[in-house]
Amino acid sequence: MTGRLTRAFRVLLSSYVTTGFSAGFGLMLIAGTAWLLQGQFVASVMAVGAIICIPPDHAAPRRGKLGSLLPAALVGLPLFAGVQLLQDQPLYLGMLLVPATFFAFLAGAWGSRGLPVVISIMFAMTFSMAVPRHLSQGNLLTTCIYFTSGSLLYVLYATLANALLNNRYRQQLLAQSLLALGSLMRSQADRFDPTTDTPPIGELMQKQAQLAEQLQAARDLLLESPRTPRRQQLAAIMINVLEIRDHLLASELDLDLVRSHPEAAPVLVEMHALLDQMADELERHADDLLFFRRSAPLNDWRPALAALNRMPQRLPAQEAQGPSLTTLLRGLTNRVGLINDEILRVNRLARGKVEPDLKAVRTAWKLFVSPTSWSLRPLRMLWHWDAPPLRHALRAALAIGTGYLISLALPWATHGYWILVTIVVVLRGSLSQTLERRNSRVAGTLLGCALAGAILSTQAPPLVLLVVVPLAQAISHSFAVRRYLITAVAATVVSLVQAHLISAADGPMFNMLERIADTVIGVTIVWGFSYVLPSWECNQIPSLVHRALQAQARHAQIALSLGQFNAVDDEPELEWRLARKEAYDSLSALVMATRRSLVEPRAVRPALEPLEQLLSHGYQLLAQLTTVKTMLLMRRDEDQSDIQPVLRSATEEISNSLRDGRSGGASPEFVRIEWGNQEEFSDPFVYDLKPWILRRLNMAQELAANMARDASAALKPSGEQRLP
Repeated sequence: MTGRLTRAFRVLLSSYVTTGFSAGFGLMLIAGTAWLLQGQFVASVMAVGAIICIPPDHAAPRRGKLGSLLPAALVGLPLFAGVQLLQDQPLYLGMLLVPATFFAFLAGAWGSRGLPVVISIMFAMTFSMAVPRHLSQGNLLTTCIYFTSGSLLYVLYATLANALLNNRYRQQLLAQSLLALGSLMRSQADRFDPTTDTPPIGELMQKQAQLAEQLQAARDLLLESPRTPRRQQLAAIMINVLEIRDHLLASELDLDLVRSHPEAAPVLVEMHALLDQMADELERHADDLLFFRRSAPLNDWRPALAALNRMPQRLPAQEAQGPSLTTLLRGLTNRVGLINDEILRVNRLARGKVEPDLKAVRTAWKLFVSPTSWSLRPLRMLWHWDAPPLRHALRAALAIGTGYLISLALPWATHGYWILVTIVVVLRGSLSQTLERRNSRVAGTLLGCALAGAILSTQAPPLVLLVVVPLAQAISHSFAVRRYLITAVAATVVSLVQAHLISAADGPMFNMLERIADTVIGVTIVWGFSYVLPSWECNQIPSLVHRALQAQARHAQIALSLGQFNAVDDEPELEWRLARKEAYDSLSALVMATRRSLVEPRAVRPALEPLEQLLSHGYQLLAQLTTVKTMLLMRRDEDQSDIQPVLRSATEEISNSLRDGRSGGASPEFVRIEWGNQEEFSDPFVYDLKPWILRRLNMAQELAANMARDASAALKPSGEQRLP
């Protein structure tokens, strides 16, 4: 298959497309059955009840799946009924919409779990406006029963479908993690080649953040109940993916120093090619999972890496106390070799040639799975004026109120709720996400109207249209997060065809023109209210910087502790993995906030240069400590008494520097540590590791001091830019 065709199949076989079409099938099953038994109106109302429960329906662990869907159905019913009851009383309806919007958007306090619930609750109100009471074949109670039946049937269906697709979701999310890791590896490989343009460090950090998000989604599924051999196998591969990420990050060490020597260019070019081949192997494993193929044996690239270690022993300009270029290159090839080793282990696990480490994938790993309960703590913490969810809820309520008033004043107010739907799906907590959705919504509406017009012009019977709606809903749900333009096109088709089904008296052409006009009005309102009670990123970045520094200090303290090598159980190792995860997650959150700030007004942008330096030094510090831990593991069977004072000194120095950064003060110059007699650097991982451990520790201290200075520079202007 060609590269483009392969990428297309990867999308079609992804977890989000599977979830989308599962949702579409459930909607078609509910609406189609209702149409056959009760007729068109009942089917349309039950379809509305099902649609409002679709936004929270994603690939998820079986535990907690029902709890993630129920809030949409339970909260949606009274709001649907309230809108139906007040539909002929515009004033009272507006008095319901505005405060209900405020409380609905407060669900954003739960982050990525709460946002789909916000959408569901708002859909319950806005879509209720699409069900005119005069078309009902019964009273209000009857209409609400139809709505409730659709919601509950979909909740039950989605819970069952998620359980049935659980094993497939595990394979898909692991495959998506492998593909994300392969993409990061290619960008990292480009930095090796001095003959090509080096990708910006921001691109690497963005891919690191995307990989961290993908890995958490995969953890939630793969580490839940790994009881069967297949689940244990997939969970073990997941653990190896985390190790590959660490070794890939460590491959950056000494790279700039090596690149500065023209003599190293041929070796780096070959190393670039080898890393690209390893990325190919990761992608082949991902494709094997997606296409239900058995993995084939892989090549061991260690001999090819060993062949690269042919350089002069020492260059004329070599510093007396530093490692030679030959030694640096050997260390670099060895770190790339560790990536190769982990990929080979992934291959052997996939082929069943080695058994997974059950201690690593069972009970203790539940700590890495996201919580599924709805704690009240996020809600209790948002009641202060600077809380972004509170400000966003107020902003949304004002925008909805304005949109509703405008819809009442329009001469064509047949589908005034379309303005409100546009506001709901476009308005986001950050300006960058709102602007991105604004542009996609307008373009998607134009394309969707053309497509819906073509469908309705065929004068297809209602049963055919009841198939079109679930299909378009499936596509809309599939790409809601990945490609919103496609979602906007499909959602427009859903709304126009659904409106035609509910009220066939309306002309399709007028509906399309009205839809375009309402979308333009809606996105204009959203754009204007994006600057009302804004939550600029410069106000959030100080807490993210403090979190990153604290996480780095915690990780250094645990990574440089010898307790994990002497313990009789896995608790210290587990503690280190938790600290490592928090260090990655804290940096990823800061990366995303920094990128979102790029489209904000210049007057409120944070100081970008020190933030980028802080992030770069943070990832480098993680790499240094990972390498130190690897070398300490290699010394595990040796006497460690001589290294304990050195590790304690380095830990204290790193902690002090990062603490100074959190307090806002500039970190003093760090004190380089010494360890006995300074011996010449030998071939890494072959002879005495003392000089290498000492070198890495001193570099880690320097990076911690740099992070403190970066933090001080980054936080200083953000304090001046803080807005009321």
